[in-house]
Parts: sequence; C-alpha cells; structure tokens
Amino acid sequence: MSAWVLLRGLTREARHWAELPAQLHASGIEEEIVFADLPGCGEHFRVKTPASVNAMAEFVRADLLSRGYTPPFRIIGLSLGAMVAVAWAQSRPDELARLVLINTSMRPFSVMLRRMRPGAWPALLRAALYWRGRRAAEAAIHDLTCRRNEKRDTDLAIWIAIYRSAPVNRANALRQLLAAARFKAGAAAPRCPVLVVASREDRLVHPACSRTLARAWGATYCEHAWAGHDLPHDDPLWLAETIVKWAVGATALIDDVGDGSGA
Repeated sequence: MSAWVLLRGLTREARHWAELPAQLHASGIEEEIVFADLPGCGEHFRVKTPASVNAMAEFVRADLLSRGYTPPFRIIGLSLGAMVAVAWAQSRPDELARLVLINTSMRPFSVMLRRMRPGAWPALLRAALYWRGRRAAEAAIHDLTCRRNEKRDTDLAIWIAIYRSAPVNRANALRQLLAAARFKAGAAAPRCPVLVVASREDRLVHPACSRTLARAWGATYCEHAWAGHDLPHDDPLWLAETIVKWAVGATALIDDVGDGSGA
C-alpha cells in the first residue's frame, strides 16, 4: 500500500500537524503516515530553501526515497505544501496516487489579492518584524491562521518550543513566501484523484481560490464552515473524517459545504 505523506505550509513542519495523524488513523487510515518537511523547516531547518516550488518538490521526493519509501504516494498538503504536491503530481504523474489540497492557491487559477488577502498583510508583517522574539511572531501567526482560541496559550508554548528546537530563519521564510507567490501550476489536472478542501473563514487565503481550482480540475470539493487557514488545528476530526470518506470512495457522504461538526 502507498504511504500517506503529510506536507505542511509556510515555515511550518511535521509537529505542527498536531492531532491530525492520530485522527486519520482513528478514522480508518490503515496505511503508514509519513511526515516530510520542506527544505528550511523541521529536520531540514539548516537547509537553504530553494527559490522555486518545483525545486522544493524535488527535495521532498529525494528525501522520501532516501528513507526507503517508494511511490506511488498519497499526499495531504496544506497551503504551500499543497503547491509542492501539485508540482510533484504534474512533473511525475505516475508517482502520486491521491492528492488532498487544503487551503491552497496558485496561478493561473487565482489572482494575488485572493491568494494572499490584504487583511493578512499586517499580521505577516508583525511576524516578520518580531521573528526572533518568538512569542509575538507566533501570536501573529495564530491570530491570522486559527479560529479556535480556547487553547491559544498552550498552542503558543508548543509552537515556541518547536521553533527553538528547529528555528526557521527569516531568509528561508522569505524565500518560501516568494516561491509560493511565483508558483504557477499547469492548467491540466493531475492524473490522480484530487480532493480540494477549504475553510470558509480563512483569513490568509480566500476560499474562492480552492473553489476555482476544484472547478477547473473537476476535483471533489469540500468546505469547512468556520475554521481558519490552519484547518488541521481548528478541526482535525472533521478533516480526518472528510479525507477518509473521500479516500474510500464514499463521495456521497461529503457535502460541498460541511458544518464542521466532525459527525
């Protein structure tokens, strides 16, 4: 069986998936779940981030192969991680079996003002300005990407500890941001089945980006009613159950717009 590969987004790494891997197994995923960090993040935090999403995809592929994993892979990608998954799927179509693309955007399907909403710019600037004074940076990221706030202090403590153990430098963060802004996907849909998931209350990326992408590629689309950009943080149970229902072919069980109840 092909493994499920989890790819996070801008400056995030494997540990930021938090509860989702356990929820995927609890919801019925029997295959191995593998974490792959982008160059410049997580276990690869000392690596200089490439200037392009395609180069990131090649890095992730080489990393997985060097660890003994073999295609075809099933990838769950969030934001920039989803762009990397698309680049891989379009350059080496026989190596991917399924794609789950969460809260992502890319040219030519969406314009820049939807790909990065203007209202997000102040929070991103705060994070950049206070990058080394980590609590302020993580607080800005949390406020921008999460809608669930009842465990905010705990989240920040965990995220600060992650950063201190594998610090993403500001230059790598900027290169990731620029690579994401420049990325342009091919117009043709990936050959494998694709599930596109969006959060209706995403403050960073307009959900219309996901809707447009799903429509262009004829992909299955599902929308969470209240979550923010970091959907795995806000409602991991709903996300896991949505992915599993789609993966087993029970697409009739997936609404175009979910209520986020996890039921």
